[in-house]
Amino acid sequence: MAEPFAFEIVSPERRLLAGEATEVVVPGGDGYFTVMAGHAPVMSTVKPGVVDVKMADGELRQFFVRGGFADVAPSGFTLLAEQAVALADLAAEDIEGHIRNAEEDLADADTDEKRDKARQTLSQLREVRDALAHMRR
Repeated sequence: MAEPFAFEIVSPERRLLAGEATEVVVPGGDGYFTVMAGHAPVMSTVKPGVVDVKMADGELRQFFVRGGFADVAPSGFTLLAEQAVALADLAAEDIEGHIRNAEEDLADADTDEKRDKARQTLSQLREVRDALAHMRR
C-alpha cells in the first residue's frame, strides 16, 4: 500500500482540501506528473486541467484547476490554484464561461507573447471540456 503524505489544494477564495493523500496527478506546465510520498522537491506551474487526488482512505477526489503552482516539499504537497472547483460541482456552462474568457483574452492580446499564452490556455480549456464531456457520458 502506498504511503500517505500531506496534501492541500488552495485557491484565493478558500482551501478546498487538506488531508492525507497517497497519489496526486497534476496537469503541470510541461505535462501531467504524479506525486507520491517521498517525491523529490519540485515547483511547477499548473495548467488548466483536472487534478486527481487519491486519498489515504482510497477515495478519489477530482478538481478542475485553471492554472497555478505546485509546491512539492519534504513536508508535503501544496497546490496553489488560480481557480479551483470540485469536479462534481463543475457544470458544463462553467467551462464554457472559462473558454469565452480565454477567447476574449486572445482577442484583446496586444503582443505575440500574450497571444501565445491565450492560445495555449484556450487550447487547454477546450481539451478539458472535451475530456469532461467524455467522462460524463
